[in-house]
Amino acid sequence: MRIVLLGAPGSGKGTQAKLLVEKYKIPQFSTGDLLRAAVAAGTELGKKAKAAMDAGQLVADDVVLGMIQERLATPDAKGGFILDGFPRNIPQAQALDAMLARVGQPLQLALLVDVDIEVLMKRLTGRRTCGTCGAIYNVYYTPSKVPGKCDKCGGTLQHRSDDNETTVRNRLKVYEEQTAPLVSYYKAQGKLRTARGVGSISDIFKAISDIIEAQMRPLAAVGVGMSAAKPAAPAKASSAKTVAAAAKAAPKKAVKKAVKAKKAAPKKAVKKAVKAKKAAPKKAVKKAVKAKKKK
Repeated sequence: MRIVLLGAPGSGKGTQAKLLVEKYKIPQFSTGDLLRAAVAAGTELGKKAKAAMDAGQLVADDVVLGMIQERLATPDAKGGFILDGFPRNIPQAQALDAMLARVGQPLQLALLVDVDIEVLMKRLTGRRTCGTCGAIYNVYYTPSKVPGKCDKCGGTLQHRSDDNETTVRNRLKVYEEQTAPLVSYYKAQGKLRTARGVGSISDIFKAISDIIEAQMRPLAAVGVGMSAAKPAAPAKASSAKTVAAAAKAAPKKAVKKAVKAKKAAPKKAVKKAVKAKKAAPKKAVKKAVKAKKKK
């Protein structure tokens, strides 16, 4: 299954992507991970990406698309993939579609994890992270037992500077302006499906899995149909043999018919002549009688 995940910051799509990877055994393509891996490996695309990042610029779309295309060629991606974080706008989506069409792996599903703005605000502004073990809490939804302290290791919980209300609202505004139009883009293609990203992680994951399973069933049915059609080849061969046999038999039938007709012709001619001979005297007598009466 080839999937692109859509959702605003704080929607939880990253968490759901990891669960999908575990369940369906297909890789997650996160643009951040791809960039870091390419830079670390020192590939040609990685060098271009590093130059852009070092200059404080955004990495060009063609570089990101090149990395995605390279990743598609790896064995673990043959059964599908999950794209997370790309595309972010319509031009990127169009370029992605064109590239995937070239390699024969078009997207099959655009899955939106939908969450209301006010819920997103609480998720992002209420986030707290343990500076020691990295455990994540939320003061609104999953607070620690002791305020400011990690339940697991007792470390201090930290509040990221960019998790303030002003910054979060700006991030969500950028999402609404640039990325949200992708919903309409994929809806027009008939590929968009939506899961509500509210509730427990397991409940959200079940809703997402149900959507994916519903999409996979028709594809599986097509696959079964194709595999079932293959054994039909011998039937064609058998049919060809029948035609060939009929072709060989045709001349024989024609000869038999001609011989039969030839044999039958003299018999018919004799019968006709005998019948005419018998009929001639009768006709002559009738004719003479008729002439005598007239006199």
